[in-house]
Amino acid sequence: MNFFYVLSGKKIKRYFFLVVALVFAIGVVYIESDNITVFSQGAPSAIYSVPTEKKVIALTFDISWGDKRAEPIINILQEKGVQKATFFLSSPWSKTHPEVVKKIADSGFEIGSHGHKHVNYSMLDEEEIRNQIQTAHHILTEITGKQPNLIRLPNGDFDKKVLRIADEMKYKVIQWDTDSMDWQNIGTEKIIERVVTKAHPGDIVLMHASDSCNQTHEALPAIIDQLREQGYEFVTVTELINQTELQNKQIQDQPAIMDMLNDAAGM
Repeated sequence: MNFFYVLSGKKIKRYFFLVVALVFAIGVVYIESDNITVFSQGAPSAIYSVPTEKKVIALTFDISWGDKRAEPIINILQEKGVQKATFFLSSPWSKTHPEVVKKIADSGFEIGSHGHKHVNYSMLDEEEIRNQIQTAHHILTEITGKQPNLIRLPNGDFDKKVLRIADEMKYKVIQWDTDSMDWQNIGTEKIIERVVTKAHPGDIVLMHASDSCNQTHEALPAIIDQLREQGYEFVTVTELINQTELQNKQIQDQPAIMDMLNDAAGM
């Protein structure tokens, strides 16, 4: 009878550690879910930031209309010696401002697509989504001589259907982790504070160079200076994505979790 209870105790202990290990594994997956889905081999998803310990950050600027704000922002980046930034351009604006688009490209900044019509793509059918992305692709390629492969969808709006179609068209959907809120014209100091306090390694920062944003060019010099004081290096979104070690980390994490579960089961 005593022998029976000894065996039961061992089983209970084994199952206890198995459950603990399983809960821990699920917790790890949950905590890292935003990062994992960015580069997962399953359903495509948007990129909000890149996990890295390096103090690198991507400044991004959306442009959909106007002719007053873009060039001052380009000039500030050049004056401050910021050689790496990413501009997401709508194709109608690009078509009417080819000289500014070329200035962005000639300055060495990265150009991504901001789509064609400034509408919520999740409300469109599949054929129209493809048409919108393809139209913008042709226009930007014709003006810059390079085919864009990054897209920030108008209003940051997407659903699984949009993500799937963008992926099929060889585009990465880029969102942001830090919103400067410059589009609300909340005040120069507040824009600076939002970006500088929320910035983190691997961050993608959302700003705008459309005429509706009246304070971005005023806030930008201080943002650049203060991020540099914190030790940040400015990179393009593509450079941010390419340098991440997450893909290798994923390959290692799955066997590690399985080993942990196997060890617990074998106790």
